[in-house]
Amino acid sequence: MSTRILIIAHAPLANALRDCALHVFPDCSAEVMAMDVPPHEAPEDSLSAARLLLAAEPESDTLVLTDVTGATPANVARRLVNGFNTRLVAGVNLPMLLRTVCYRHESLDQLTERALDGGTKGVCRLEGNPVNT
Repeated sequence: MSTRILIIAHAPLANALRDCALHVFPDCSAEVMAMDVPPHEAPEDSLSAARLLLAAEPESDTLVLTDVTGATPANVARRLVNGFNTRLVAGVNLPMLLRTVCYRHESLDQLTERALDGGTKGVCRLEGNPVNT
């Protein structure tokens, strides 16, 4: 069984990241969920919507990825993870998401470490001019 991945981020980032993941891993649509938090939606409404996503399979392990610590999506995610078998990682980026999707069959704890590793190693300084391809 795969660990589910839920992205909660400022609109339209969550669904954009999910679309990128599906581009690379088209078979992951059932395991990767996204919830965009609109700018003027009440946090309680976002929390209710997120709870519905997790409640569909309450026994499943879920890695929750959010964008900015301290912002509404992360605050909603922090309240969401109570009562579910989840882990929460902030600072989601595409390398982090692709790493988690690639290893989604691992345990929740292992996947959490993969997320942190992928996010960190995906940020680097590039030098020079790209080679023409």
